[in-house]
Amino acid sequence: MQRVTGIGGVFFKAKDPKALGAWYEARLGVKREPWGGSVFRWRQHDEPERTGATAWNLFKQDATYFDPSTKPFMVNYIVDDLAAMLAQLRAGGVTVDDKVDESEFGKFGWAIDPEGNRFELWEPPQDGT
Repeated sequence: MQRVTGIGGVFFKAKDPKALGAWYEARLGVKREPWGGSVFRWRQHDEPERTGATAWNLFKQDATYFDPSTKPFMVNYIVDDLAAMLAQLRAGGVTVDDKVDESEFGKFGWAIDPEGNRFELWEPPQDGT
């Protein structure tokens, strides 16, 4: 059975992403990267030589990236085999987006949970994140 292996990112909408990002940086020390979000780097507990990263990013209130969900947030989950996970979800009756993106950052797919929350699945590139 395929399973999620970690949290790859947390994304949410904001009225003013730049101002709210500055607030998080000033109050919580969430250092923003030039692209606007943040990256938290970590090592896997059971395989400390394997590193990973969790992205944190704010989107404009009217962003459509989370559509068709109307929720103001989306979580990105890390998986080892995106194709197998998407097939497993489809077989279980889950609404899965037909679109799959592949880039130097890895492979990405999307699905909707029973309460209408869109979530992203991420298979990192083989050489790490």
